Amino acid sequence: LKNMSAPAPKASEPQPHPPKEQLPDISYCITSPPPWPEAILLGFQHYLVMLGTTVLIPSALVPQMGGRNEEKAKLIQTILFVAGINTLLQTVFGTRLPAIIGASYTFVPVTISIMLSGRFNDVADPVDVRSFTLRFTRIIRATQGALIVASTLQIILGFSGLWRNVVRFLSPLSAAPLVGLVGFGLYELGFPGVAKCIEIGLPGLIILILISHYTPHVMKGGKHVFARYAVIFTVAIVWLYAFFLTIGGAYNGDKTDTQRSCRTDRAGLIGAAPWIRVPWPFQWGTPLFDAGESFAMMMASFVALVESTGAFIAVSRYASATMPPPSVISRGVGWQGVAILISGLFGTGIGSSVSVENAGLIALTKVGSRRVVQISAGFMIFFSILGKLFGAVFASIPAPIVAALFCLFFAYVGAGGLSLLQYCNLNSFRTLFILGFSIFLGLSIPQYFNEHTAIKGYGPVHTGARWFNDMVNVPFSSKAFVGGCVAYFLDTTLHKNDGSIRKDRGKHWWDRFWTFKGDPRTEEFYALPFNLHKYFPPA
Repeated sequence: LKNMSAPAPKASEPQPHPPKEQLPDISYCITSPPPWPEAILLGFQHYLVMLGTTVLIPSALVPQMGGRNEEKAKLIQTILFVAGINTLLQTVFGTRLPAIIGASYTFVPVTISIMLSGRFNDVADPVDVRSFTLRFTRIIRATQGALIVASTLQIILGFSGLWRNVVRFLSPLSAAPLVGLVGFGLYELGFPGVAKCIEIGLPGLIILILISHYTPHVMKGGKHVFARYAVIFTVAIVWLYAFFLTIGGAYNGDKTDTQRSCRTDRAGLIGAAPWIRVPWPFQWGTPLFDAGESFAMMMASFVALVESTGAFIAVSRYASATMPPPSVISRGVGWQGVAILISGLFGTGIGSSVSVENAGLIALTKVGSRRVVQISAGFMIFFSILGKLFGAVFASIPAPIVAALFCLFFAYVGAGGLSLLQYCNLNSFRTLFILGFSIFLGLSIPQYFNEHTAIKGYGPVHTGARWFNDMVNVPFSSKAFVGGCVAYFLDTTLHKNDGSIRKDRGKHWWDRFWTFKGDPRTEEFYALPFNLHKYFPPA
């Protein structure tokens, strides 16, 4: 059959939705802060959301390292303190996007690998409790050395402008799988976490949806209040519900895992946290350096770099900003490398990257103000110092409540990636192949690596060199990394002589943002104070 072009649509026929460079219906964008009382409350809400990951990671790792509740509380305080500093640096000198820089799950496999390396087993004495604390301290010092070395990768790639040259080849077509899988790829942290205590997690998820999306349509007068502060309402209601179940003895005879997931008094942080404590560099001692562990952590740093590139794009989308120029993303990567360096100096045990859940919170509240996130960073620093009074109390929120929040936030970020397809030609077989193939492999390959690890206890690459195993297993276990790299490679190499390919990729929509002076909005959103953007890296 001959391929006939369709006739021009008539005025009465449905018209397609026009592409939007900036997301409409945003209440406050980067440069338009809300009133101070509202900004403070929204900043506190961002703090509550990032607290979930901050507590979950140390709660899983510290007992395996040999640490007690005291060490867990100190590590959580350190991660909070460092996250506050790194978020301020990123919002002032980095991309200037309202992006929170917090603890990253990407670094967890390498930290576990260091913990299981065997060179710390001679420290532990089953009888002497102090030996376990010594083992914890030595493992943390080993992660410090690895993080300090690994930070140089992002610092060099970011501040030298090398990453800028990589981002220049990015198009909406290759960015859509990357950003989409940054959100959708974290599905394992969603409903599986809710199901660990279904009587708490599922009501939390239902209440969150009701308050944020249904209540505003019923109560016309205060619709902005419910939509913007849905997290605070949900956490307060479900925490009280879980608290009454706890004091009522609902879980007294249950298994340990059930009690740990459902009860509000099983975190062990309120009694263990000191009243006032200021984290300081090298608080655990002198870092321990190992070449193999440093290389493995450097690969995790590279994976976090790719994932954060997608997260930066998602944040810019939901903050109603234009696409960040490659020089701005490269600048943000450089400061993220500084964030990993600070994490290593203070001894967080884990690296830093863009918080995906907080990017989803921006979408929920429709508030992308930079000031709100900076206020949130102030809460992180403040609560990390006054641990027992505030931080430990909020850390007693059961994990299924946090997982319920993740279900919505990660979905928003994934949908932000799909929204980039509005610039692409979805009637092109080239577009459909790249899109479908990259997303499928981005889900399928990590699924194989993760299943292999769960069943056999080690990844598909299993040699005598643990550091080499991590350098292969870690990147192929990241859905965003695999899907983004496949889409990027296919989109930049699969060309035809037809000049319409550029439009099919949606590249022409981003052309004006590829130079700092290409669009006046770019300088409004991303310019540094005192014109420093001319040097970090040269625009």
